[in-house]
Amino acid sequence: MGKALIVGAGGVASVVVHKCCQNSDVFEEICIASRTKSKCDALKAKLDGGKTKIHTARVDADNTQELVELINAFKPDIVINVALPYQDLTIMDACLETKTDYMDTANYEPLDTAKFEYKWQWDYRERFEKAGITALLGSGFDPGVTGVFCAYAQKHYFDEIHYIDILDANAGDHGYPFATNFNPEINIREVTAKGSYIENGKWIETEPLEIKRVYNFPEIGEKDMYLLHHEELESLALNINGIKRIRFFMTFSEKYLTHLKVLENVGMTSIVPIDYEGKKIVPLQFLKAVLPDPASLGPRTKGKTNIGCIMRGIKDRKEKNYYIYNVCDHQECYKEVGSQAISYTTGVPAMIGASMVMSGKWKKPGVFNIEEFDPDPFMDALNKFGLPWKETFSPELVE
Repeated sequence: MGKALIVGAGGVASVVVHKCCQNSDVFEEICIASRTKSKCDALKAKLDGGKTKIHTARVDADNTQELVELINAFKPDIVINVALPYQDLTIMDACLETKTDYMDTANYEPLDTAKFEYKWQWDYRERFEKAGITALLGSGFDPGVTGVFCAYAQKHYFDEIHYIDILDANAGDHGYPFATNFNPEINIREVTAKGSYIENGKWIETEPLEIKRVYNFPEIGEKDMYLLHHEELESLALNINGIKRIRFFMTFSEKYLTHLKVLENVGMTSIVPIDYEGKKIVPLQFLKAVLPDPASLGPRTKGKTNIGCIMRGIKDRKEKNYYIYNVCDHQECYKEVGSQAISYTTGVPAMIGASMVMSGKWKKPGVFNIEEFDPDPFMDALNKFGLPWKETFSPELVE
């Protein structure tokens, strides 16, 4: 059916490439591009020889002109951005200039403020509309599948959804004293930032990790979870009817939080550059360099993830509760695509989102969050490509 340019060659990109090759009817050709071409070549070597034709290229995702040249040379139908959130805008600029559809898994975050929100990307709406191209934002798991889950619930089960709690649990064990399951810079920024949730149309801010709950997750058991700020709250609050409150919780072990607290106390999680031996270094970037690479955790990680949404609202004037979630096994993911479940749960929806746009099911000019499209074909594809979902109408609620 078409061609996709995949920008990035980390753990998530590896899953995207595997999944594009499994869906060769849609992805006839792909080009994997990254600053480190050897990573792209290694991915190609693993998967070459199937129906999907694989190319590789070197590109600096911070450089719009380099991206434009690559897009013009390869002529993809869509650019799948699985680089860093700091690079969203340069890649969107290249897509605008070349009139190419765009998709990412996480919203833009300026390098120096650790503040992620949608305003920068939403500012592109009119330009993408005029260019006649689609930008699909946040097609990972959270954001991503969580938005599709909410859209699905709204379409089939509710007239109004009043309360949404997004719960993200990782019960995987990689055996290291401390490591992060995805990019350490992004992960540590998220955890050390102030928490926030939306209630009655307003953001309410909390101290980092101030709000804690214990939840009994299906197939995983009881876990400590903490309220964090998370980007999909902002778009879901606008796109889901009747929202009174929306919150996001993520699980962390006591061991993880103790390590993190120590690192924070000694200044290692700071993003403010310091002088070191005549050079400027950012402590958090240095920390990232000494921590295990998330892509290396796959063979070591055992256990499961459980990510889903608990919703409360009304249907035909009656109160209704609904919980929809996916459980993913780290070792099963590693067997299938050589990655742990964190990369898998982001990479599979990235491929599906791109295929929705390429196949025309989700094709319209402008910039859209994932919950603004018809959820049904995406929900079918989740079952088909390795992220089956489960639902219950009598969940344990979060107080």
